[in-house]
Amino acid sequence: MFEEDFTTGPEHEAIELFQRAYAAQQANDYEAAIELYRHSIAVYPTAEAHTFLGWVYSFQERYDEAIDECLAAIRVDPAFGNPYNDIGSYLIAKGDLYNCLRWFRGALRAPRYASYAFPHFNLGRVYEQRGRLLDAARHFGLALEAEPNFTQATKALRRVQARLN
Repeated sequence: MFEEDFTTGPEHEAIELFQRAYAAQQANDYEAAIELYRHSIAVYPTAEAHTFLGWVYSFQERYDEAIDECLAAIRVDPAFGNPYNDIGSYLIAKGDLYNCLRWFRGALRAPRYASYAFPHFNLGRVYEQRGRLLDAARHFGLALEAEPNFTQATKALRRVQARLN
């Protein structure tokens, strides 16, 4: 997750806290994860820690706080794609199928992002819900180009293709 190699100093402490927070998150201990992510951010703010803290908030349906953390992540590192996609996802969860689009497009423009399949898939979901089936099919297809084994995108593309026929 972190590209630099920090072996001492606040960066190293922040990474250790981040790793502990992620382990707590994986164990569904969200309160511990929140505290550890916050501590990591206090020691040395990273886009990853803000984004993952937002992710934990989203598990608790605290979408506004999740969005705030993603915005903080973007301020720390505007090149990191995850918070853009996450904001779009949180807006969908809040029922906003319009403002989410710009965030998914931002994720696609971000130079530092592990999987462009997710914003394409999310754009496909939104376009499908809005009845724009050709756009949905295109984005599901682009998600599969980026990640050929993306099962949800395969199913979604087939579903949309069936509706188009």
